[in-house]
Amino acid sequence: MATFNGFDSAMLIAEIAQAHDGSLGTAHAYVDAAADAGADAIKFQMHIAEAESTKDEPWRTRFSYQDETRFDYWRRMEFTREQWQGLRDHAGERGLLFVVSPFSHSAIDLMVDIGVDILKIASGEALAITSLLPNDVSLPIIASTGMSQWREIDATIEALRASTGAFALLQCTSQYPTPYDRVGLNVMEDMRERYDCPVGLSDHSGTPYPALAALARGFGLIEVHVTFDRRMFGPDVSSSLTLDEFALVAQARDAFRAMDQAPVDKDAMAGTLQDLRGMFSKSLAVTQPLKAGDILERDTLTFKKPGTGIPASERDNVVGRRLKNAVEPDSVLTWSDVE
Repeated sequence: MATFNGFDSAMLIAEIAQAHDGSLGTAHAYVDAAADAGADAIKFQMHIAEAESTKDEPWRTRFSYQDETRFDYWRRMEFTREQWQGLRDHAGERGLLFVVSPFSHSAIDLMVDIGVDILKIASGEALAITSLLPNDVSLPIIASTGMSQWREIDATIEALRASTGAFALLQCTSQYPTPYDRVGLNVMEDMRERYDCPVGLSDHSGTPYPALAALARGFGLIEVHVTFDRRMFGPDVSSSLTLDEFALVAQARDAFRAMDQAPVDKDAMAGTLQDLRGMFSKSLAVTQPLKAGDILERDTLTFKKPGTGIPASERDNVVGRRLKNAVEPDSVLTWSDVE
């Protein structure tokens, strides 16, 4: 079971939402694509039209060519219990945590029944969190804050602390897509200090940069919408990353982890690079042919690669010394050449 502290680097959640457009086959394809792209978890939204909406619900964006009402759209997004179980099992087979945003008590009951790993409380549900949260379920919970003011987040935290499971909080801006100046990285810092709990980012910018910035600042939970292609159909495409962009974020996460977990001993590291240093540094050399017995003067010395002879830093200690051997400008000086 996820605890949000069991990862040695950030947990990356691929948010599918309704990107499957009601197609079970497409939903399964996203499971494989998310796993291949490096996700730790895959997230769906669980809509049961009759349980969550009335036929009066307006469109946020009128995008559908086939649904007359928003209620009709939610109904078309529904899967059966067996179909949800199949998605959950598929995710487990691919090593993904199965995260779901339920939008009704019926949805919560169904998700608990099939063994969901994490419940996600969406931004629009945060104000009703005390009535939405099940009292007898200890599942980990992620709560988003896209439409909440601080006093409302305080109430959300109070409700989460009263639950028996682990929880995390996400900074989110419910604008699709979100401009960079409204992402709120500073809010994440404030949340971490104010609530002393795992904090992350739910990003809707449609670019990888906020996720990368959050990773670089050490936040341990990143959720982004994904799409197979920017030419796909759906209301969230403009706010989504392509799978290739998501993979870039996952690669950056792994790179940050490698750097953070391998502190470098500067002296020891430099010690392993001495052969390379010899190739790139410079030695003393002469500017003209000299014979044995000649005195080395400052104006007869120069610096040339490789650094396998007398180091350039020794010039002042060499000036005034007598040559034991004849030397040419095309070779570096060695200590065996001087008295």
